[in-house]
Amino acid sequence: MRCISKQEFASKLQTMKNNSNVMKIVFQITAILLMGFLPGPAPAQGLSPGEIVKKANDKFSGEKSSRSVMSMTIVRPTWERTIGFKSWTLGDDYALTLITDPPGERGQTFLKRKNEMWNWNPTINRLIKLPPSMMSQGWMGSDYTNEDILNESSVVEDYDHEMMGEEFVLDRLCYKIRLTAKEDAAVIWGHQVRWIDKADFLFLKAEMYDVDGYLVRTELGSDLKIMDGRLIPTRLELIPAEEEGHKTIVEIEEITYNIAIDESFFSQQQMKRVR
Repeated sequence: MRCISKQEFASKLQTMKNNSNVMKIVFQITAILLMGFLPGPAPAQGLSPGEIVKKANDKFSGEKSSRSVMSMTIVRPTWERTIGFKSWTLGDDYALTLITDPPGERGQTFLKRKNEMWNWNPTINRLIKLPPSMMSQGWMGSDYTNEDILNESSVVEDYDHEMMGEEFVLDRLCYKIRLTAKEDAAVIWGHQVRWIDKADFLFLKAEMYDVDGYLVRTELGSDLKIMDGRLIPTRLELIPAEEEGHKTIVEIEEITYNIAIDESFFSQQQMKRVR
């Protein structure tokens, strides 16, 4: 074994220290690069929970307006019935719905203009203004309320939004967001929990709770399809929490977004002639 001088030993020791410093720098640079490429916890490219809810709501309902053709099947333990209808909307303030099936219900219409709700029944030739107390009643005998169909409340404006985490629904990773009703909001739900798909901003699940915090119903979105250039759930299944064997299924057959329509379309006269 060859003996080395003190000078050679000092030189080799310095070289080892330099190499160690180089490796530390390499590890630090690698960590920084990985942090830049790996996904972090920031929600939806920096969007707030409220912005996520608005983006999902606009995608499903239309940023400005919409026209749709749908069917609704009411399921009960001993019977079921299907209702066909068309709907036109303009923002959150205007909506008109026409019943197309069954024949006994055909021609009946529902109108919303801001805070006023109306029902036209051609069979009895009568126009009825719906009071606020009727907003929580079932629409056409279904598990959906008049408020649901006429879109009286806004999931964007009438609730505060809080991120609760992330969960999978339909094998799609979703944001789980709590919507708490504002004190001055005229809504029937104390709070909601909604699951919104991270990739495409889809409402895939919702739970509705009363003012005492009890679960009233669950809504599931499925059968994802491209309609008018956007991916949406075309089957909505509403399941009451305490009524076994009850559910309502809405299927979207056609929908067109951001159609040319103005406020004058949503009138009592139009209720009687729309087809």
